[in-house]
Amino acid sequence: MNMSDNKRKLGFFSIVLLGINAIIGSGIFLLPSAGMKAFGPASILVLFFDAILAFMIGMCFAECSGLFDETGGAYIYAKKAFGNFVGYEVGIAAWAIRIIAEATMYVAFATALGGFFPALNNTMSKNIVVTVVAILLMALNLFGVRATSILSNVVTVGKLLPILLIIIVGLFFIHPANFHPFFIPELTNPGNFSSAALTLFYIFTGVEGLVVTAGEMSNVKKNLPKAIMVVLTTVTIIYALIMVVCIGVLGSNLANTSVPLQAAFTAMIGKIGGQIIVIGSLLSIGGICMASAFITPRSTVALAKNGILPKFFAKTTAKNTPYVSIIINAVLILLLSYSGTFTYLAQISAISRFAQFIPTILAVMVFRKKMKDADRAFKLPFGPVIPIIALIVSFWLIFNTKLNLLIFGFGALVIAIPFYLLTSTYRNRN
Repeated sequence: MNMSDNKRKLGFFSIVLLGINAIIGSGIFLLPSAGMKAFGPASILVLFFDAILAFMIGMCFAECSGLFDETGGAYIYAKKAFGNFVGYEVGIAAWAIRIIAEATMYVAFATALGGFFPALNNTMSKNIVVTVVAILLMALNLFGVRATSILSNVVTVGKLLPILLIIIVGLFFIHPANFHPFFIPELTNPGNFSSAALTLFYIFTGVEGLVVTAGEMSNVKKNLPKAIMVVLTTVTIIYALIMVVCIGVLGSNLANTSVPLQAAFTAMIGKIGGQIIVIGSLLSIGGICMASAFITPRSTVALAKNGILPKFFAKTTAKNTPYVSIIINAVLILLLSYSGTFTYLAQISAISRFAQFIPTILAVMVFRKKMKDADRAFKLPFGPVIPIIALIVSFWLIFNTKLNLLIFGFGALVIAIPFYLLTSTYRNRN
């Protein structure tokens, strides 16, 4: 590799910033209240539980990503480890995960807006807002308007500034009495813990996207695992401080608000505080929605070109706009957005990720046997211990998830079977 190639690679600091930006999203603005409602002040401990699970999963992705030059992440690992059918299922799951995640963000935007304008804090208004957002973004996409680097910078500042303000100012407004009892007897049970763990795990999703870009990193064997540890440690500290401030300022009232950061900052410095948080959260979530609305149809086109989805998904206009994918995705996102609240969709989004996580965790152990002599950019320590623990915890979360969430989260895997038969027939015929 020449020096100019090395200069174009991402260094350690760039990897860390990329990871932090990828993980910190809409969830932290809205989910602290869900954690408080499910497990009380002890939900702070749930954060650390989720962080450890996210770290183990991220390390499994890191080992797999170091074996292949191809992009595709979990789809590639599943296909290479378990064959075409499992790879196809994981590819479809990746598409479903993007649809679910985007629907969750649309509802997050409507929820944040409802916190600023109480008249919009109802189901009908939520559905109207997400419809307007979906149609507007679909129109921008169809006419070829795309997110710019300026938008990306605005989004980053928009989400980090209010978070830092909450932490710095909030530490002076904490009431220690709000943490007693730390374990609320009627909430402290395995069912509530697993529910809180699933809900709050949503705020850690994104680490898998970081490791897929391993090919763009310099000195990946040294930098990637260290970067994952630094990113998750930093994000966990930020999340824990946000939870501490929200609980310390609002106490039991935290469980009764759908916009916890706004409510906490309003309690600290008055109405202007809530307005600052709302503006920051709307900028952040709106920007993420816009970026996702651009990326998701292009990801769908890539799946169609690889034979995972029917070929018509790849149809484009003369200006190379993937109009079929844009329209179909927008309709699916809208239908899912109508189905529930932000917390409900965040749980579906979190559980659906395990359709990618579990095959990747298993693939680590398969590749240890099938590709034992292959060069690895990174190899997990302690043999199979980390993948096995990650697998056990993942199945425990799934086992304790409500049936309706599992149906929404994994339903795409069942729906995909006839598509697999149709597309495989098409490929064989051609």
